[in-house]
Amino acid sequence: MTLPGGFVVALNRHTRVIDGGRALLGGFPTRLVRLTARARPLLADRTVRVQDAAAAVLADRLLENGMAFPIVRELPPNPDPRYTFVIPVYDRARQLDRLLTSIGPGQRVIVVDDGSSRPEEIREVAEKHGAELVVLPQNAGPAAARNAGLRLVRTPYVVFADSDIVLPPDTVPVLLRHFTDPRVGMAVPRITGLPTAAASGWIGRYEAARSSLDLGREPAAVRPGTPVSWASTACSVARVDALAEGFDERMRVGEDVDLCWRLIQGGWRIRYEPSVRAEHEHRVQLKDWMLRKAAYGTGAHPLAERHPELIAPAVLAPWAGALALVLLAQRRWSLPVAGAVCGVTTVRIARKLKGAQHPVRLASRLTANGAVSALSQSGALLTRHWWPLAALGCTVSSRMRRAVAVAAVADVTLEYRPGHVGLDPVRYALGRRLDDLAYGSGVWLSAVRGRSTAALRPRLRPRNGSPA
Repeated sequence: MTLPGGFVVALNRHTRVIDGGRALLGGFPTRLVRLTARARPLLADRTVRVQDAAAAVLADRLLENGMAFPIVRELPPNPDPRYTFVIPVYDRARQLDRLLTSIGPGQRVIVVDDGSSRPEEIREVAEKHGAELVVLPQNAGPAAARNAGLRLVRTPYVVFADSDIVLPPDTVPVLLRHFTDPRVGMAVPRITGLPTAAASGWIGRYEAARSSLDLGREPAAVRPGTPVSWASTACSVARVDALAEGFDERMRVGEDVDLCWRLIQGGWRIRYEPSVRAEHEHRVQLKDWMLRKAAYGTGAHPLAERHPELIAPAVLAPWAGALALVLLAQRRWSLPVAGAVCGVTTVRIARKLKGAQHPVRLASRLTANGAVSALSQSGALLTRHWWPLAALGCTVSSRMRRAVAVAAVADVTLEYRPGHVGLDPVRYALGRRLDDLAYGSGVWLSAVRGRSTAALRPRLRPRNGSPA
């Protein structure tokens, strides 16, 4: 399967053109790609346009390595853009009416009532908008409800949308353009907060800035071990042939993560496209909000059973793990040893970059990026995934108290941007800590229920998986 003529990709901001255009450095994990004499002219202004087989191979490799993304609005139109909406709903007649209004007339829509306590209200809304209605006899969860609708789909594509979503008119047509890449199995938009009166409170403003469903401002391939490691199916477009049996109906939480990872393991690509959006009605009452965050965490153990190699809360190269432990020790020798670890790593990476211009300079940059990532992941372990152990450690160790305090402050300092967050730093920091406490509690609850620590254990990458 090759990319069609007219397909356009652009290097992402993490990819650097080095050696006068003879090589590229970037991707996840970071790698060096040397361009042949034939390939160099194909990359113009950080863009590759598919006009022949050579350009198709180069563009495909850049996508596969996580170095580039499709310029979606310049892609050729989808030759067969037929799709069907599948909407699972449980006792949300008002939200369902709002979603169906945003979809508008003329679309095939299958509404699956997942055992609502007031089914007559759901039926009334479905009939009002001309949607097909499937009624499940009892509540079976979103995975089973989506599958029930999926079995009735006869179009090449299916659009999954939760009932608390509102869809702008251009979202689905733009996402469908990604499927001109024959390897794309799913595409998802950016999920942002739905502006409502209730969302004007501080929790609503925190969610608008840092929702668990919002994957950021940059287009990306969805892939474990990268900044966008999963995607929500609260709103998604998928190739029906790629879905096979659909969602795992045994999972009530994390079923979308499981589906994404199974698609990727099956050789499909998943694209995250933030240029289009779906608006989501976030939970904004403190109790409901924290319970939902904890519920997300309870999906950790079921995912660990199905994907033990992907669920680790932190993934570190051996040198990065050693660096984190050395600094966590907070001894007089910690800084000198940490410097030595970084120095050795820089030399090792520079050897792998032999032949590039300024290999030491590039290696130093990669080592610094790796160190920041390692410390960021280590801080997240203390404040999020391992917070019960960290809290216990704080009662007996001043070093642990300092480590947790630094991790909590650094987390907010690095993320807080006054222009992008409608909250003062204090309430934003409070939201971050409550978010982490609730999610971490859910992870520990799932681990206790499953009698396994698999979802809590970090993973060390092999040496050949380190930067470069």
